[in-house]
Amino acid sequence: MSSEKRSILQRLKGTSLVTRILIGLVAGVLLAMLKPEAAAAVGLLGTLFVTALKAVAPVLVFVLVIAAIGNHKPGERTHIRPILLLYLIGTFSAAVVAVLASSLFPSTLHLSAAATELAPPGNISEVLLSLLSSAVANPVKALMEANFIGILVWAVGLGIAIRQGSETTRAVFSDLSHGVSLIVRVVIAFAPLGIFGLVASTLAENGLKVLADYAHLLAVLIGCMLFVAFVVNPLIVYWKIRRNPYPLVLTCLRESGITAFFTRSSAANIPVNLQLCEKLGLHEDTYSVSIPLGATINMAGAAITITVLTLAAVKTLGIAVDIPTAILLSVVASICACGASGVAGGSLLLIPLACSLFGIPSEVAMQVVAVGFIIGILQDAAETALNSSTDVLFTAAACIASGDVDEPREAHIG
Repeated sequence: MSSEKRSILQRLKGTSLVTRILIGLVAGVLLAMLKPEAAAAVGLLGTLFVTALKAVAPVLVFVLVIAAIGNHKPGERTHIRPILLLYLIGTFSAAVVAVLASSLFPSTLHLSAAATELAPPGNISEVLLSLLSSAVANPVKALMEANFIGILVWAVGLGIAIRQGSETTRAVFSDLSHGVSLIVRVVIAFAPLGIFGLVASTLAENGLKVLADYAHLLAVLIGCMLFVAFVVNPLIVYWKIRRNPYPLVLTCLRESGITAFFTRSSAANIPVNLQLCEKLGLHEDTYSVSIPLGATINMAGAAITITVLTLAAVKTLGIAVDIPTAILLSVVASICACGASGVAGGSLLLIPLACSLFGIPSEVAMQVVAVGFIIGILQDAAETALNSSTDVLFTAAACIASGDVDEPREAHIG
């Protein structure tokens, strides 16, 4: 290898991971524009990266939660309750923002697409039943299917049991968690190549022409998500920590949101979020539980998607919406969003449930779902970025409010 190439590699190695990811992003866009046939081929890099993250995430969560609870010292506090409250407030606030935005900038749809063959849940009780079924799933099956509710339940139970075991047993799980964390760091180190492959193949295959007809709808959706990310979430965090929230907000968006945007998977972003929490010096017993839990129930982006698309269908069909119904929709969208991960198809398949509040028949509602799949290239990416970065944001806010942050690391969050 020439000295010039070695120098370039050394400079890249010395830059931050976020900088390398941005370089991969720009390189992917350029390759898709200049050599689209080659861009499709490098998509394998992105597929391998996302697959590796999804593969390691369930094992990481399972081992990390067992180790954190098993080695938890009596008298040490965790902050799960305040984090859960922040998750609920954030998701409901996002639904309210979506209602207001849809009223100010109403969207209409072309409801002529063929209905999809996927079956949505019939009512909220089915969503909740799905969550309960996930909680009592076989642990091996939960690990194989990345069922994080089931993984959490079994990991918490085993962690509590191991607290009664010998010091040697607890040390084994502690060492195992460090070993899995090391594997995660290696996988994340390949993020720039993964992002390069994902961006290049996505742009080469789909382009953005397909989104032109739905530009207004996309603008409302992404505008709501940006408003929540840069206005609503900072207000919630300020209420919690009573200091300038933007250093923390921008850190979470930069180091978690960017990766989540391109992987489009909250599960795949769990290792990234756990590493960011460690970097911020947060309480391990807290974030080892709150991050995988947030990937399951903290769904502000999903609440926005459900609400905006439902109200677009309502506008298209000329149905009047009063204030009590809008509030009820916000509540239903929040509950549905929390259960979105337990339903095949995610947030889009919960739209018919919200549409049923307005008497919209299922065959029409499923056409709205079809529209959601068309704009899913950007909608799903922005939704995942908001959801995943907020997991770290609210976890950090709860830890900071309690003073449970390592002082040398708190410099990262202002």
